[in-house]
Formats: sequence, C-alpha cells, structure tokens
Amino acid sequence: MFADPLTERLADFTRGLGIGVRAGALPDKTFLPGLDIQFGAIVVDEEKLAYPGDLLHEAGHIAVSAPATRNGARLAPTDGEEIATLAWSYAASCHLAIDPAVVFHPGGYKSGSNALITAFTSAANPGVPLLQYFDMTVEPKFAAARGVTPFPHMLRWMR
Repeated sequence: MFADPLTERLADFTRGLGIGVRAGALPDKTFLPGLDIQFGAIVVDEEKLAYPGDLLHEAGHIAVSAPATRNGARLAPTDGEEIATLAWSYAASCHLAIDPAVVFHPGGYKSGSNALITAFTSAANPGVPLLQYFDMTVEPKFAAARGVTPFPHMLRWMR
C-alpha cells in the first residue's frame, strides 16, 4: 500500500492493533505533514509525509484515548494522554526493534527529541504511570511483584 517499507511496516503494526490506516490525499496544512486522524483512523498522504515515525505517535494518540472518544471526528488529548502517547510510542519502537529516533525525530517534539530518547533509555519513563493506570503496562518498580514483564513491554496496546 505504501512505497516506503518503513511506512508500510508501521502501518501494518498499527492496523494489527485495530487502528485503521489508509492512504489518502491531504491538504498541505495538517497538524503533522502528511498525516491526519479522521474518526479514529489515520490517513497518510505519503507524498507529504515528512517522518514515518509520526505514524506511530498518532497511533499512540488513538490507542491511549478513552474508547468512548477515540472514534470521534477529532481527538482532543489531555496533557496526560499526550505524555502517555510518548511512552506508548517508545514502547512501540522497542516492540518493533526500530531506533527510537524514528519516532522521536529532530523535526518534532519542540527540539526535545534527544531528551525524550534519553529519558526513556535511562528509565525515567515519563508517561508510564498513566499507561499503568490504563492497565496497558506495568512500571519496572512494580513488575516483579506482579510477575509481569515491565515497560517497555505492553500488556495491551489499546486502552
């Protein structure tokens, strides 16, 4: 469906979670170049897509949003959901064995991509407590007592 093998791989993963991904023409102005969320699905305009890793970030927004709101015309993530999306995106990059810099690229995150990579790879794990609250993962400090594999392992990918 997509010419770029990385974009296709990320789309396949996202579809496997039950999140729709389709190719489509988008206007020049979207929140992220070449991507839009429409009614709980991701539309990708590959000709305008600047960073394939943004597909995972947008999938994370859908995945961590409340089930009752995820299929609405527009998502309006809370600050907490935005931070949980960062953790979700990092977990997805680990699961897919891709460099976290694919998701946390220099063109986004208000020039904080390196800080985010450092935070997750040094186990600071911003957003993980909220993912744990959503029963999607378990913080490393609680994993042994619960007998589960800790973050970045996900117990489930959808809230």
